[in-house]
Amino acid sequence: MTIEWQINPLNTQLIPQIQNHIDQKTKPLGALGQLEALALQIALIQEHKRLSIERPLMLVFAADHGIADEGVSIAPSSVTQQMVKNFLAGGAAINCFCRTNHLPLKVIDAGIKYAINPEPSALINQRIAAGTRNLAQEPAMTEAHARQALLFGQLLAEQEINAGSNLLAFGEMGIGNSSSAAAILAAISDEPVEKCVGLGTGINADQLSKKIELVKQGVARVRDKSPLNILAELGGFEIAQICGAMLATAQAKKIILVDGFIVTAAALLAVQFNPNARDYMIFAHESHEAGHQLMLKLLNAKPLLNLGLRLGEGTGAALALPLIQSAVTFYNQMATFESAGVKV
Repeated sequence: MTIEWQINPLNTQLIPQIQNHIDQKTKPLGALGQLEALALQIALIQEHKRLSIERPLMLVFAADHGIADEGVSIAPSSVTQQMVKNFLAGGAAINCFCRTNHLPLKVIDAGIKYAINPEPSALINQRIAAGTRNLAQEPAMTEAHARQALLFGQLLAEQEINAGSNLLAFGEMGIGNSSSAAAILAAISDEPVEKCVGLGTGINADQLSKKIELVKQGVARVRDKSPLNILAELGGFEIAQICGAMLATAQAKKIILVDGFIVTAAALLAVQFNPNARDYMIFAHESHEAGHQLMLKLLNAKPLLNLGLRLGEGTGAALALPLIQSAVTFYNQMATFESAGVKV
């Protein structure tokens, strides 16, 4: 069975009309810089109507990775469960930034190694398995699991869009997931693994060397470069569910707010499934991870922020939301030269 999403490209014929609307505002041409490009993209997504950000929502997907057993991270897999509990208790950085920016947050167990019992009502259970297998030694998941994860992400996004959200932001948690993201990047880009693998959240030089060799082993195994096979061979359950959710969001013509390295790996896969998905993506920030910078280049993306972040969780996306809301506000409310009686 072929996996397909019916995603329409943006109607670029609207660009002159939208650009004229922006240029008539009471400012020098281009004076709002990247905010103008952002407003233009949102206006294309929303087809030049009065723009709005309705019920924005942060979705943080958590899962574990078999490769973490190789010691390629600063922490063991048990920390994924502990951090999920921290998210639910409201104590993580993503909770702080979501509260500051009035951004609701939902947490999804996509397949953490140690399930939380009893299961909190606030946790969305979309477990595929208790973590993936070790991608360095064997496929991270079966094709059936990859398809199920994509579907879970799709259905959740559709549910939230049907409830009124027109912007979905994505975050993640998963010890070892930077190895998975780097492997996905290497498989898609054919760049040397050394350019794709980084320090993650702060491993030492010996761990980095080991991480590079293990990712090389996994990537070397992949002959079929279809996005579904790359996902099954090298991905994570959280990456897969984010990918499915992004594709569903684009299919619904809503805004996708992309966080850092791991979430951008899901975006890169989504664009492999359907290139038109790229039109609906806004990239929040550029991390210090070299692989993330390479991903952004492949996606022709100019992020809104560069703050030296390397935390994940969706933190960059939460911080970028006010810029998106500001772009919408100036597009809707800023006076034109004519309406303000300003003559230049």
